[in-house]
Amino acid sequence: MMDSALALLAALAATVFAVDLWVDYRQRPRPHIAAYATGMTMFAVATWAFFIGLSFGWTGPGYRTFYLFGAILNIPYLALGSMFLVVGRRSGHVMAVALGAFTAIATTLTATVPFANPLPESGVPHEIFAEGFGPKLFAIIGGAAGATILVVLAVVSIARFWKKNRRIVWGNLLIVAGTLAAASGGTGLALGESSAFAVSLLAAVTLIWAGYKVASGGRASGKSGTHESASVV
Repeated sequence: MMDSALALLAALAATVFAVDLWVDYRQRPRPHIAAYATGMTMFAVATWAFFIGLSFGWTGPGYRTFYLFGAILNIPYLALGSMFLVVGRRSGHVMAVALGAFTAIATTLTATVPFANPLPESGVPHEIFAEGFGPKLFAIIGGAAGATILVVLAVVSIARFWKKNRRIVWGNLLIVAGTLAAASGGTGLALGESSAFAVSLLAAVTLIWAGYKVASGGRASGKSGTHESASVV
């Protein structure tokens, strides 16, 4: 019950954050906001699949949905938002093309590769996909590359705005903490610790949302150049 409750809280928080981002995009249609909103929508879908699996039992489609959007794609799309915002549109478009190919291959593999082990009746599944060229490899690549881009670009923004706008700096620090919380959840997932994984999801979305709000407020209150600010997820 505790695991399901934590997963439900994380799913609700991620859903509200995703809606908040899409509303922001409607008001200010920018490619980085669209990328962030897409990534957080994936996070929400994955977390709802996680909650349903914990509460009502795992199914093949449910686990594949959870794995694709939670373990493979959501962090790279959040990183795409940072690429657009911090580096620029040209670099963002190049990454978007590469990420489109990555998404197509990862989706095909996750939807079609057979399970190496059966799904458990309860708890968090782990070691369901086999090693080698498949969903597990794409989860490692997507998670590692996406988290690295997010953290590096957040650090770049912190250095850029350290003297100009400390609100943006604090927002970025919260975002980095949220990214690390999401990454730490992978360890709990590998060990089959559903409580640890649910807590990491809730902590990640809360910290990233707080960072987005703080940094966005910093941009709004700043004067020249602050629209290029943080790695705002």
